[in-house]
Amino acid sequence: MAQLFFRYGAMNAGKSIEVLKVAHNYEEQGKQVLLMTSSLDTRDGEGQIVSRIGLRREAFAIQNDTNLFAVVQEKCPAAACVLIDEAQFLTIEQVQQIARVVDELNIPVMAFGLKNDSQNRLFAGTEALLIYADKIEEMKTICWFCRKKATMNLRITNGQPDYGGEQIQIGGNESYYPVCRKHYFNPPINQI
Repeated sequence: MAQLFFRYGAMNAGKSIEVLKVAHNYEEQGKQVLLMTSSLDTRDGEGQIVSRIGLRREAFAIQNDTNLFAVVQEKCPAAACVLIDEAQFLTIEQVQQIARVVDELNIPVMAFGLKNDSQNRLFAGTEALLIYADKIEEMKTICWFCRKKATMNLRITNGQPDYGGEQIQIGGNESYYPVCRKHYFNPPINQI
């Protein structure tokens, strides 16, 4: 029975590399997968899943108005699995559409993304995935400043913590640090 999986974690938790690893494992067995990612992240070109360790794959670029159920039906109706990176950027409707992929097409969907933004608010896609997913798993990483588990994303602007601004600001290590609660509220400024 197919299921909708949501795997979330702070920045640097290895979400993108996990997407690529799962795709490789399916394909190594001769099974077809459909890779998708948000069109919002264009740092490495639209429709690219890129891990921090240098691995990359082309993926279908999801726009805000993309009907994901229709895309799966059209592009890959025989997929063994649908893999979605940057799932926090999905709309509520798109999460409902991937739930339909699971329920009506019997294709498992694995979505990977952030749980909370740099102001510790849920993304719309994350909130919907927490509601609709059959299985939810946290991917762990450590705080940039200590050995505790990182549960938050600290935005850095001009070398200083930034607790405001727009919810969506695309960036990597130059803009965000995975941090524990203590260091979210009290980051060691001399280490930024």
